[in-house]
Amino acid sequence: MTVATTRSALRFLVSMVALASLVALVYSAPRVNDYPTLVQLCVVVLAASKLRFPFAAARGANLASMALMSVYVISGPFAAVVVAGVGSVLHARGVPWIKRIFNSATRVLSAVGGAVAYSLLDGPVGLTVFDHVPRAVAALTVAGLVYQAVSIVLMCCVLTVEKGVGAASAFFKEIVVRTALPSIGYRFLGLLMAFVWLGGLGILAGLLILVPLIVARWAFAQDEAERTAQAATMRAFIQVIETKDLYTRGHSERVSQGVGMLGRHLRLSDHRQHALEHAGLLHDVGKVGVPTSVIQKPGKLDDSEMDAIRLHPARGVELIGNIPFLEEVKSAVLHHHEKYDGTGYPAGLSGVNIPYFARIIGIVDAFDSLTSTRSYRPARSVEETLDILIHDRHTHFDPDLVDSFVALIRAEGWQPQAVEQPAPDSAARATVDHDDLSLGSGGGASGSAAGPA
Repeated sequence: MTVATTRSALRFLVSMVALASLVALVYSAPRVNDYPTLVQLCVVVLAASKLRFPFAAARGANLASMALMSVYVISGPFAAVVVAGVGSVLHARGVPWIKRIFNSATRVLSAVGGAVAYSLLDGPVGLTVFDHVPRAVAALTVAGLVYQAVSIVLMCCVLTVEKGVGAASAFFKEIVVRTALPSIGYRFLGLLMAFVWLGGLGILAGLLILVPLIVARWAFAQDEAERTAQAATMRAFIQVIETKDLYTRGHSERVSQGVGMLGRHLRLSDHRQHALEHAGLLHDVGKVGVPTSVIQKPGKLDDSEMDAIRLHPARGVELIGNIPFLEEVKSAVLHHHEKYDGTGYPAGLSGVNIPYFARIIGIVDAFDSLTSTRSYRPARSVEETLDILIHDRHTHFDPDLVDSFVALIRAEGWQPQAVEQPAPDSAARATVDHDDLSLGSGGGASGSAAGPA
């Protein structure tokens, strides 16, 4: 579709969703029985809407859905629809109006879906809940699932119209799947809030439930601030490296991207995935300690110069050694130039004795180096580089990981260097550098520094 067609389709979809939500509100409002309680519940939901979690996959999520679950039990399905409408008026700053309208309408229609489910399962309302606790739990659980399902379907629809099926699929994998369990927990917190409210505390029940969550939010905010500082530290290291050699500009970020792709393909846990991407970003941080004259030398490196290069993994570990969050990254940084046949450095490890992350980084590191311009040669094509990786499986690289990486790149593609770099230096005499781990080369060094033949 053209840009104009996409915008028109998007506006039509948002208009239909908004109209449906408005009809639901108009239908539900007159059917609410207890307006004083409704007002109190609106206050609680509005407060919960402000408690946004600034972390990871749940970035931007708030606790309004948790508080809303309690409304089904306290005042009934019609009240839940109205409270959802009132609670959806608050938005994060900078959100465009079309997204605000869609988000608010989605909240209302999700509440409608939950209301229908709660009613069909004859969910108890008010004090009768204490006589039918099992039924309340079952009805609210299903209502919560339907609420979430409606929200997901509407979001996937708008993402498909705006950005394509791939965006909707990514949203489902990266957001929906990762927040499914917390969402279930929030529903039961909503039921707990309803019990406390109906037990006699009224609106104070909202405070009783929300205050611990406010503390949790503060803790998550501190964690996010620490992660931001960690990311800034890593970026600073990388910027120092890139000022030394314009030909490797963006290399660390691309290696981090590549190992991230492979890690997801290998279905690593979230914790391992983050550690792997950090390792990919920092694998060459030890080059900070390598003389600039060696890094920028256009010709072959002699033995002493190559020895300086070979020290960069150990120097990298020294640099990040005192940063606790990088503990799992150290072995990957230290051993990413080991070779599968044992001829690499610094320890001459072979096979599966090479740390798993180091084996992954070694593949992606060589791949990005070969598909990038260097002072002594232009970039190779992606397919030519994949053939080199296949040729060097068993000798330089873990064969199983090479097979996985090659299959991944051929399926999903790879965008070679997108940064502006100088053209190759015609005066350069080298044929490879230490990152060009291909065709049995010794890293461009002369003499014994080239390693075993």
